[in-house]
Amino acid sequence: MNNSVQRSLSKVPEVTLLFWVVKIATTTLGETGGDAVSMSMNLGYLVGTTIFAAIFVLAVAAQIKARRFHPLLYWTTIIATTTVGTTLADFLDRSLGIGYAGGTSLLIALLVASLAIWYRTLGSLSLGTVSSPKAELFYWTTIMFSQTLGTALGDWSAGSAGLGYTGGAMVFAALLGLVVAAYFWTAISRTILFWSAFILTRPLGAVVGDFLDKPVRSGGLAMNRYSASAVLVAFILASLLLFKHRLATRGH
Repeated sequence: MNNSVQRSLSKVPEVTLLFWVVKIATTTLGETGGDAVSMSMNLGYLVGTTIFAAIFVLAVAAQIKARRFHPLLYWTTIIATTTVGTTLADFLDRSLGIGYAGGTSLLIALLVASLAIWYRTLGSLSLGTVSSPKAELFYWTTIMFSQTLGTALGDWSAGSAGLGYTGGAMVFAALLGLVVAAYFWTAISRTILFWSAFILTRPLGAVVGDFLDKPVRSGGLAMNRYSASAVLVAFILASLLLFKHRLATRGH
């Protein structure tokens, strides 16, 4: 399959500034939404992970089955990866007692393994090649690992590293700035830069989400998790409706 045909069949959106804005909103929603189910509803991390994992599997199956790109379906699947990532990371780090450093190390290994197997199997990690069920399966598995890693990394930076929520947000925002600079002023692979930015947006969203809903004594704003999640959902939906043409699939 030549590159032009692959781009026309790809079911992932064009990567623009708006893509990253919505991506950060979804990762923040993943934190507030995941905490709302596991903590505010008192269901626990294991039950929360089970619920969100089921939604994730259904969303990925629908995404793979779809014949063309659907913005709402795509971003619903992204939200599913980030909510299951939140509760899964918390389950590993807290319920199983692995700790933030242990959980982060484990998830880095899983993410690297996913990327390596994907590349070895299909020969490319480029978004333009995400046009077959096998490529999509690798794509969403990698995203799920990256979202889970982001939660663990965000919690580690804010807690164990002592940066706090605002300090953690500033660090990850600065790292994203370096990726942006590398995009404009270096010849580093665009695929490498994409995945670097994609991974960094998750801990950024995680610490911002925690900043919104954690108690004031812990450095947060103590916002209601349900309200914060509702505002983020409204923002994401408004972006999809108002800027649908800018969130279109690659090659269209």
